Amino acid sequence: MRAVITVIGKDKVGVLAKISTVCENYNVNVLEVSQSIMQELFAMIMLVDIDKLNANLQIFTKKLEDVSAQIGMKIHVMHEDIFNAMHKI
Repeated sequence: MRAVITVIGKDKVGVLAKISTVCENYNVNVLEVSQSIMQELFAMIMLVDIDKLNANLQIFTKKLEDVSAQIGMKIHVMHEDIFNAMHKI
């Protein structure tokens, strides 16, 4: 199983490191990362493998919400099945 993590906000040092650390702590493998900086706006999309997640997805999501509040950026986690269902035509 996979999930999509999106991050949007003002660019600052250490964003990728903080999110990657949470992934490591919850045994989530980062498969792909795409990030872009447009002027001072930072946007990132991560595709992660949650097969070996050592907690339920809600706990992992809550931890990333805590990081979101700490760094002042919007972080959203979506299970791949929901992401795919939302984008079917």
